[in-house]
Amino acid sequence: MKVLREVCDCSMDAACEALGIDKDTYSSYEEGLVDIPVGFLYSFASYFKVELVALLTGSEPRLQDFSVVRAGRGLKVNRNKPYSYMNLAYNFQGKKAEPFLVTVFPKHERLEQSSHEGQEINYVIEGRLMVKIEDHEVILEEGDCLYFHCSKQHGMKALDNKEAKFLAIIIA
Repeated sequence: MKVLREVCDCSMDAACEALGIDKDTYSSYEEGLVDIPVGFLYSFASYFKVELVALLTGSEPRLQDFSVVRAGRGLKVNRNKPYSYMNLAYNFQGKKAEPFLVTVFPKHERLEQSSHEGQEINYVIEGRLMVKIEDHEVILEEGDCLYFHCSKQHGMKALDNKEAKFLAIIIA
């Protein structure tokens, strides 16, 4: 992150202001002291006009017409401990949306919330989730779908002491 910010001749203060984050948190991300939420990485990539996958892997996507990701072979993004992400279109250029298969693990006590730009669709595939958006809590079950503005603080928690899986599509 630091190298990209510097190559773009962007100060840390300017990046913090543009991304709506305090300098201490941003600095801890650049220094690798804490896990970086995927939502922040998405906002960072968008601000610096690079593909999210370039931040995650160091290589640019190459496919232009279509991309197939076989079952279980998406790009794994394990940046936030209560969640595991798998990018389902990591090798497609110029995406207007980022699709992820997200697994939420049970037994995390603290609900971690984040925000980022865009809108998001969450479709529950397995299990039950409690989703908190700002002060609103919604319980989602298999087959339920939620659409919301990602600029609102949001987080998910698996219920019933079981893993929950959902398809998350982040739209720029």
